[in-house]
Amino acid sequence: MLHVLYLIFNEGYTSSSGPDLHRRELTGEAIRLTRAVHRLRPDDGEVAGLLALMLLTDARRPARSRPDGALVPLAEQDRSRWNREYIAEGVALVTDALARTPLGPYQLQAAIAAVHDEAERAEDTDWPQILALYRLLERMAPANPMVTLNHAVALAMVEGPRAGLELLETLDADGRLADHHRPAAVRAHLLEMAGDLDAARSAYRCAARRTTSLPERRHLETHAARLAP
Repeated sequence: MLHVLYLIFNEGYTSSSGPDLHRRELTGEAIRLTRAVHRLRPDDGEVAGLLALMLLTDARRPARSRPDGALVPLAEQDRSRWNREYIAEGVALVTDALARTPLGPYQLQAAIAAVHDEAERAEDTDWPQILALYRLLERMAPANPMVTLNHAVALAMVEGPRAGLELLETLDADGRLADHHRPAAVRAHLLEMAGDLDAARSAYRCAARRTTSLPERRHLETHAARLAP
């Protein structure tokens, strides 16, 4: 049941297709239902962790797109527009759950989101802590390619883009991501960090072709165009 709620929220936060980046009716309903489950199971750490994850993620939504609908990456967002009430509630929920309940994947994801949200500026982000949390999450939820993608980004921020690219290569044979845009988008980002602009441009274009979300496609195409000679 928690996984279904998680999927509903994710589809609302980043629509998998169509012209809109968000579907607020889905994120709102997912949060409402998860609050209801939390009221019924207040001592379940993973319910609290999932609710915290949703709140800490949705807190960034007001700054995540421009008036024309264009996507704004996390590092470029105006953090003064983030929902501070959601952040405070989410941090309190995950802190309490981590202190008194068995550790679970949703709690770890919420803890990662909390580290991002508590940084006043993108450059203040505690990437070593995030990397440690992803390493723990991968041990707890092995063979999850989306966790590995995010782990690769965190690794690149701590140890350099080449380290992140090496980890990303471990997903090349994973058929679950064969047609997904995210691996190409992450590879493009890390190649750009490494200074390999031609390869990064090609990867951005590959990711743009694969996504069915129009805002994401425009965002990726814009990055590719920016790297043109």
